[in-house]
Amino acid sequence: METERILLRPWRDSDAETLFRWASDAEVGPRAGWPPHKSVEESLEIIRTLFNNDTTWAIVLKGSGEGSGESGEPIGAIGYGPSCDCKLPARDGEPLMGYWVAKPYWNQGICTEALRLMIDHIRQNTDIPSLISGHFIDNPASGRVMEKCGFKETGETCIDPTQYQGSNRPIRVLRLILTQ
Repeated sequence: METERILLRPWRDSDAETLFRWASDAEVGPRAGWPPHKSVEESLEIIRTLFNNDTTWAIVLKGSGEGSGESGEPIGAIGYGPSCDCKLPARDGEPLMGYWVAKPYWNQGICTEALRLMIDHIRQNTDIPSLISGHFIDNPASGRVMEKCGFKETGETCIDPTQYQGSNRPIRVLRLILTQ
């Protein structure tokens, strides 16, 4: 999947060092509910487990790395379903969705672009009726991304102690209806 600026592609073992570079940043993971990575080996394990499915992609900025397109390095991740293990109030058949990008790429519209691309893919290739997601209230930028892509506030907040530093951080819940 791609736009003029980004490519969503499967994660590869060879992405482990790049993933570690971005995911070890103490400001990145905690905003999304996961701890900073401690080693390249940990990042490789994440690629081989959590990211190893058909609904999780590396976000690649075209022209990054040693070339463009698929030779570029990942700058973040996006996905739905198995890699997003949160305790949000999902409906039956409603997958959880999540994303993140490395700090140097914040506030450039990349997450919004990637999320729109993934939503288009889901609409064209699945019969999923809706997606659920949320953001820690202390990370409103993530909520703005969802709202730009059509997610609506459900009026619910929850606490998810399974998320890194989640015990005392309320999550604002949003939902996107995909079928009308």
